[in-house]
Amino acid sequence: MHPFLQNDFHIKWSTLTPSHIEADITKALNEAQAAVDAVAQQTAPLTYANTIAALDDGLETLNHAWGLVSHLDSVANSPELREAHNKMLPKVSEFFASIPLNEALWATLKAYGTQSETLSPTKRRYIQETLADFREAGADLPPEQKKRAGEIQSELAKLTQKYSENCLDATNAWEKIVTDKEQLSGLPESALDAARQSAEQKGKEGWRFTLQAPSYIPVMTYADSDALRKEVWQAYAAIGREGEHDNRELVRQILDLRHEFAQLVGQANFADHVTERRMAASGKAALSFGDEIFQKVRKQFEQEAEQLRQFKASLNSPLPNSDSPLLQPWEVGYWAEKQRKANYAFDEEALRPYFPIDRVISGMYQIAQQIFGLRIEERRTSNAQHRTSNKEEPTLDVQRSTFDVQCSTQGSAPEEPQTWHPEVKFYDLFDSETDEQLGSFYADWHPRESKRGGAWMNYLLTGNRDSSVGPRTPHLGLICGNLTPAVGDKPALLTHREVETIFHEFGHLLHHLCGEVEVKSLNGVNVPWDFVELPSQIMENWCWERESLDLFARHYETGEPIPEELFDKMLAARNYMKASANVRQLAFGKMDLELHIHWPESAKEDLDAFVENVLTGYSAEYKTKPKSNVFNFSHLFSSPTGYAAGYYSYKWAEVLDADAFTRFQQEGILNGETGRDFRSKILAKGNSEDPAQLYKDFMHRAPDPDALLRRDGLL
Repeated sequence: MHPFLQNDFHIKWSTLTPSHIEADITKALNEAQAAVDAVAQQTAPLTYANTIAALDDGLETLNHAWGLVSHLDSVANSPELREAHNKMLPKVSEFFASIPLNEALWATLKAYGTQSETLSPTKRRYIQETLADFREAGADLPPEQKKRAGEIQSELAKLTQKYSENCLDATNAWEKIVTDKEQLSGLPESALDAARQSAEQKGKEGWRFTLQAPSYIPVMTYADSDALRKEVWQAYAAIGREGEHDNRELVRQILDLRHEFAQLVGQANFADHVTERRMAASGKAALSFGDEIFQKVRKQFEQEAEQLRQFKASLNSPLPNSDSPLLQPWEVGYWAEKQRKANYAFDEEALRPYFPIDRVISGMYQIAQQIFGLRIEERRTSNAQHRTSNKEEPTLDVQRSTFDVQCSTQGSAPEEPQTWHPEVKFYDLFDSETDEQLGSFYADWHPRESKRGGAWMNYLLTGNRDSSVGPRTPHLGLICGNLTPAVGDKPALLTHREVETIFHEFGHLLHHLCGEVEVKSLNGVNVPWDFVELPSQIMENWCWERESLDLFARHYETGEPIPEELFDKMLAARNYMKASANVRQLAFGKMDLELHIHWPESAKEDLDAFVENVLTGYSAEYKTKPKSNVFNFSHLFSSPTGYAAGYYSYKWAEVLDADAFTRFQQEGILNGETGRDFRSKILAKGNSEDPAQLYKDFMHRAPDPDALLRRDGLL
């Protein structure tokens, strides 16, 4: 009767309909509140089991159920689902915000925190982390300020959800139908075939283009028509800026509320609030980190911009010393691709036939098996597409799982797992030496209008690794993307950047599935945000090495590996415009930090003008000055915190990954001993120890701050 509250390891997605959300989440909220009250009223003797662990156990059902609702909102959005989600969102947000503000609960936890009990180092760390979490959320505030803190968190949840919906709806609201093929000159066949298929799926003639990445990027990179590129660029730049999907006032409100909350809990600004317990330790330090890299690459960045202008000018006017006028922003990708071809005779489209998605994924799994000691097996699924309306429909008759959170599959035939969409695949992951099932995961790689943009990883269940409370159980996670779909009879043929995306998200997933932390809340990706990208970004390195590429980069028709000549060109072009790529990421990180540090101190009159001012030097000059993406930047504004004041983490962790990969380069790209060391000292540890110490345990030294710039050819 309560499908969202079931603890089946194989989730019955077909039963998770919007009509159940209100009743199920209400029941979960009531049970969670009872658990909170029980801990708050706990009397001596206070123990880890009847305080910290009891609180976590009491919240687990609600966390899991709401996680399912939020996940479906991301991958199977519908009017009915959105309505049900948004009806319960304020109640769920208010409940979680109330936990650290509960005076009786806080008194109990503080009292326990002063007692001595023989515990493992991990559990002792978790006690301190829990107390710190409570203080950060306002546990020590007086009653009136606690009340305001709860109100802010509830309001932030609603505003950021609306921001996310506006981005999705604005993206889906725009399309461009082209009926004259001559307007599409320059576009590769892969883009034309996809656009033709998109039009057919909508019952339209011609070629259909959207603002989803697999459609948008080829137009901006290859279309000869300046008018077409301009139209598409303007449409993308308008997301979140106009009409019923306008995010401009929402961003102002979100920034104001974040700043107010930070000051309530004693921080100067939201960036200091967010970074205090991360590796950077303060907003100022995070800003300085980015600024130091920027100063090292600034000269080369300016040279790259000028060289691109000169390149276009030389083609349009072969006279020596001709002027190099400014480019339009919708020209940059197009002329950069032409310059790269001219400099390196390299066309990235030539790589597509070597990256059929199924072969890429199977090769990636082979690499994981070889270096991390894992085995991954695909399971046949029942393809139970999630029902996104409240209309009663028959559900699949699937026998009860014989391998859920409490059980194993020994002695019986495993059931076929359901998925939320027919394209979704399901895999089991094992330790290759012991044959223990460490976990399972879903993979959902292609765009749909009901699915938010981008690529991400998430976890659905964290298995038990505490022998004192029961047997080991498997983890459950997922990875999602919006990659090039299959066209006609051809498999989905990916760009190299899309291949990197798959490896990146798989790295996050391994962090969860390989976790061996006895405290669930410290497992896997529950680490400081500027450390969480290390396991994901280091995986991208295997997309550039000949030895690893040969395991999966094979022509979809012939099975041949990437020809040596093409591979050499790919490597030669790897660091093309690398200073510009670095500055682009640095600019995002700086904008994020400046908004959360200095915007509240400004006159707060014009957000665009503020961003333009703080990013002086971080962008090339253009004829038409582009505005920031602040109103279409889901990383920063689609959740109460998310990557807010933490976008610098990508570059921070990129330094770590560039440095850590040098050990593989020295000891062997596919060296199993090195890989198992990374698994045991990084992936398995989660947040059980200080991340700086974990890094030193693997590298036997502190990070080399120049490793990234050396890899990028900038030093």
